[in-house]
Order: sequence, then C-alpha cells, then structure tokens
Amino acid sequence: MLAHAETAALRRALEIAADPAVPLGPNPRVGCVLLDAHGAVIAEGHHRGAGTPHAEIDALSRASVSVAGATALVTLEPCAHHGRTGPCADALLEAGVARVVVARRDPNPLATGGVETLRAAGIDVELDVPEDLAAAAGLLNRGWEHGLQHDRPLVTAKTALTLDGRVAAADGSSRWITGEEARSEVHDLRATCDVVLIGAGTARIDQPSLTARRPDGTLLPHQPLRVVMGTGDIPPLPAPAGAGDTLLLRTHDPSAALAELFAHGRRHVLLEGGPTVTGAFLRAGLVDELIVHLAPTLLGAGPPGVGDLGITTISERLDLDLVEVAPRGCDLRLTLRLRTA
Repeated sequence: MLAHAETAALRRALEIAADPAVPLGPNPRVGCVLLDAHGAVIAEGHHRGAGTPHAEIDALSRASVSVAGATALVTLEPCAHHGRTGPCADALLEAGVARVVVARRDPNPLATGGVETLRAAGIDVELDVPEDLAAAAGLLNRGWEHGLQHDRPLVTAKTALTLDGRVAAADGSSRWITGEEARSEVHDLRATCDVVLIGAGTARIDQPSLTARRPDGTLLPHQPLRVVMGTGDIPPLPAPAGAGDTLLLRTHDPSAALAELFAHGRRHVLLEGGPTVTGAFLRAGLVDELIVHLAPTLLGAGPPGVGDLGITTISERLDLDLVEVAPRGCDLRLTLRLRTA
C-alpha cells in the first residue's frame, strides 16, 4: 500500500516520463521522483533518449540535499546492467535510498534484475502500485516493449468507414466521412506514435500533411516521422512549419518497411494508408491493432476500407477481437486486435 505522497509522486513520475520531447524509441521513457522521509519532493528526473542519463541518475544529480533514507518512485524497474551508463540499482544503493517503488518490471532480459539487487542489499522495494498507474506505465512504452518481443515496431492501422464499409465515394471524394470529434482524436493518436505511414497512392491523391494538430490548427509538441511507402513518382508532402521529417521507403514489402524503420529506432507506426497499403499489412500479418472510426452514413459504392486480402472462402476469413467500443460525437470508435488463435 502506497502512502498518499507516494501515489502522487508516482503519478508525477509518469507525467514527466511522457515528455513529448522524448523519443518513443529505441529506449524506454522513464520517470523518477525522490521523496524525503516526510513525503516532500527532493528531486525529479526523466530519461531523454539514447545516450542520456537514466531517470534515476537524472533525479539523483538534481538533488540539492542528501537522499539518504529517501524513497525513489520509478515508472520502470531500475536497470541492473552496464550499458552506456552504470546500473541504476547500484546508483540508488550508493546514494543511500531506503525505499524504491516500481510501477513496472523491466521486460528487457539484458536490463532486468534491479529489484533483486535492491532487495538483496536490504532496500524496501514495493511493486504493488495502484492499477491505473501500473496500466499507465505499461502504455507509456508499449511500442518499445513490442519491439523487444518482436524485433519490429508496433503497428496501429487507422481507418474511417461508412456503415457499408466505404472509405470514399465512387468519385473518390472522402472529406469528411467522420465528424470533428473523431478527426480530432486522430491527431491525438498521431502524437502518441513516432511514425505515420501512407502509401504512394494516398500521397499522390490526397497530399496529406500528416501532422498532429489541435482543433485550432496549431501543431502539437510531438510530431511523428512522415513516411511514404511505394515506388514511382511520389510528390513531396506539404511541409508546414513544425511538421515532422519525411522519409520515402522505396518498397511495397511491409516487412522490409518495418525493418528499416526499426533500424532507425522507430517503435510505433500509425498506418494511415488507403485500402491497398492496409490490405498489404493485414495480408502479411503485421497489423497489431486496428482502430476504426465508424460513421452512421451510407454510400452504397466506392472503395472498400481494406484491399484484397487473398481470401476466397468464408473459412479463410480474418477474425479480430473487439477490445473497445467508444462513442466519438456522432461516430463510433472500434478498437480491435487480430485474433492470434
């Protein structure tokens, strides 16, 4: 059971770990808050990306008083290995910290073991944290954790559909299928990913800016890398001030595209391509999450939401599990995952 001050400090550690200036990969985002014996904040710190001090080291370096007997609240288990920096578990021990609260164990087999190191030295380590904070710690680095398990980025495919499954009318017009609330949510979604990927066809026809914007049009602090996948003549995307960089991937192979992005440290891809690109990733089994904004309208004709999946009979259908249904203004947002068994 955490004290009130500890719960508040762990919540703060999660907030600073999610600093939009910090890359989503290839390192995890981590926050740390140090409390004295009376529950007052001594210092706080967070990891700012590969090659920078870890959150615990950052917090310790900012403390203006002794941290002997202090409590460290960390969003991810202190590391126990020598990388670019020494083990954070050892640094906490040397500083005299008496208690460590950990929101999430480290799934990286190279770095885990900090809890055991601390406990072996007599430090009080608490892993039982409020469920909402544990869940937030998991969401904070889900792309990074996915990369550890699968050696490729997490892929979220997003589409907006009419009730009869169309993404556009027969003449190609598609603005706007969904309402303002659903469209605003898409911008928030872009801000949680480090890549937005479209196909060459979408780039030619729609010329999207692929920026993450507020309703008033101003850009959000975090802007994803804008990626166009395909070959042939691809016009440059609009580049408003503050937009993310643009990368052309000269391939039609989803696996090759993800491998290149992973090698560049990218860990979460938002797939906003048209039916062809979405179908290609689904055929390859490379969509981890599907978000559908479903509008209460009918077109009767026009391109479908997903291109040819190579399915010829009902027994070959691609089943998904419905994770969540949530209203978004006049629309519905469906969150689905591919069924693995």
